Amino acid sequence: MKQIRYLIQFIALLPIMGLFAILPAATASNLGGWLGRIVGPKLGANKKALRHLQMALPGKTDDAYAAIITGMWDNLGRTFAEYPHIKTLARKTEIVGADNLLTPLDDEKPAIMFSAHLGNWELQPPSMLTQHGQRVDTIVRAPNNPYVGWLLKRFREMGGRIATLPKSKQGTRQLVQTLKDGRPIGILIDQKYNEGIAMPFFGHPAMTSPAFVQLAQKFKCPLIPSRLERTDRTSFRLTFYPALPVFDEDGNPRKVEDVITDAHAMIEQWITERPDQWIWLHRRWIDESRDVTHAGTDSIN
Repeated sequence: MKQIRYLIQFIALLPIMGLFAILPAATASNLGGWLGRIVGPKLGANKKALRHLQMALPGKTDDAYAAIITGMWDNLGRTFAEYPHIKTLARKTEIVGADNLLTPLDDEKPAIMFSAHLGNWELQPPSMLTQHGQRVDTIVRAPNNPYVGWLLKRFREMGGRIATLPKSKQGTRQLVQTLKDGRPIGILIDQKYNEGIAMPFFGHPAMTSPAFVQLAQKFKCPLIPSRLERTDRTSFRLTFYPALPVFDEDGNPRKVEDVITDAHAMIEQWITERPDQWIWLHRRWIDESRDVTHAGTDSIN
């Protein structure tokens, strides 16, 4: 029955995605944003997103929280509608600090990019491919619906020019081989992991995979923060920052927890600056039962 349900969902999705595909990128994005703003707040997940927002960024007004959540749904709707236009949007994405990634690659060293689900995060590898000819393979969590996963994979991989590696033993083997071959990989580190280590994220413990740090130390490759921002409706900026140190001044590996703390601090700053562009739906934290009624100046329904 589950497979039948997945197939029905996929069939229902096809005409919607087909409509987005035949529309110009800006029109599709605007339509997706409008649908997100209309439908999203009516979903049960809206309360969860609001609760997470209050946990992470307390002290805001009701209106401020409402605006952020509405903006989140707008961004998600746009991101979904932009899948058929990834190549077009990637070509015009502003890229800042590309040398922070390209320079070590010129020396035939691999690199690990870490980022978060911000703006249209899907544009990071395609932007580097279309503008610099640099392939960046990525780790992805496949959706529960395998048919939808197949469709998204087609959009993400741009005709096989980018590899999306599954979160699995096979994906891990492919990831290690990619680094051995001297090529970069991209990892989004803002999702909850059932295993890993508990690290503070916005002041609350969050299960975090240490793999991105451990791999950087094992392969002695730079760990590069990358941030994708939606600067306007269909305008984007991709920024590569200087690598986080994974070794101390004596060449010894830093504590994994210390590197993760630095990485989380950067992501927290990015989210704080543009909170409407992060996915507050993520069940990121270990303990979400904390009373957050004090978070705003008024109660929120």
